[in-house]
Amino acid sequence: MADPYTTLGVSRGASEDEVKKAYRKLAKELHPDRNQDNPKAAERFGTVTQAYDLLMDKDKRARFDRGEIDAEGNPTSPFGGGFGGARGGPQGGFRPGGGGFDFGGGESDLGDIFEGLFGGRAGGMGGQPGGFSSGFGRRPPPARGANVAYRLRVPFEDAAALKPQRIQLRDGATIDLKLPKGVETGTQMRLSGKGDAGPGGNGDAIVTIEVEPHRFYARDGDNIRLDLPVTLKEAVEGAAVRVPTPEGAVSLKVPAGSSSGKTLRLKERGFHGKGGRGDLLVTLMIEIPAGDTKLAEFVSGWEDNGNPRARLGV
Repeated sequence: MADPYTTLGVSRGASEDEVKKAYRKLAKELHPDRNQDNPKAAERFGTVTQAYDLLMDKDKRARFDRGEIDAEGNPTSPFGGGFGGARGGPQGGFRPGGGGFDFGGGESDLGDIFEGLFGGRAGGMGGQPGGFSSGFGRRPPPARGANVAYRLRVPFEDAAALKPQRIQLRDGATIDLKLPKGVETGTQMRLSGKGDAGPGGNGDAIVTIEVEPHRFYARDGDNIRLDLPVTLKEAVEGAAVRVPTPEGAVSLKVPAGSSSGKTLRLKERGFHGKGGRGDLLVTLMIEIPAGDTKLAEFVSGWEDNGNPRARLGV
């Protein structure tokens, strides 16, 4: 093991607070819970923890500084440094631990540090299951299997309505996925334990969602926009017209005297967002039939002195 001061990146005169600060930073980066696919990080985490244990034990730190013990806490001389009475003794020497040697004096500090780093859970520190102990001799946990990436194309209407999607995994198994609120292209879903097998357990399946474009819908945040063709008669006189939505057609009332570009709102017919469901925004587009002689005769005898382009300054 390297010099514990070098391992933590502190000077030999570093205070306990400086040692804790350096360890906290490294532990946050290297903790096994955050590096499940990186066994080297887990191994370095054990080395960093071992260095911290030694430097936080005043007696052992002093003995290390005097050259009586090495970085692993072993006596540098078989006949010196108090070796004869140190093993298992009350002076804080080696004590056999579950699978390794556990140094006294630093364990409660480690619990405090990991409570701050990981929300009250020491991630297995101090002998808790599922993680590392602060003891010497601990090996990193066996590596999990690799994660497997999948890409799932979801129809626009299904994404808006959050309809379950079936996906077939590499091993031939099929799973019905429940889409999350706010789903969009790039959303990733994790299927725990559905990846490759490994000595430390299976990896995960990572499913990336791709929402397919639609031939007449357009997404606008959690809202959906739709250009709806209406006849001149429907626009002039008003009418109840059928409008498609992701979950089926509904009736929409077109007010009399509506112009092209007027937008009407169908509430909660859009995408399910995290703060609620969006709306369907329907923009009316008046279609003029070509070759209608009666309409042409009507317009030729109709006078309209208004200027619909006045607001454009022309």
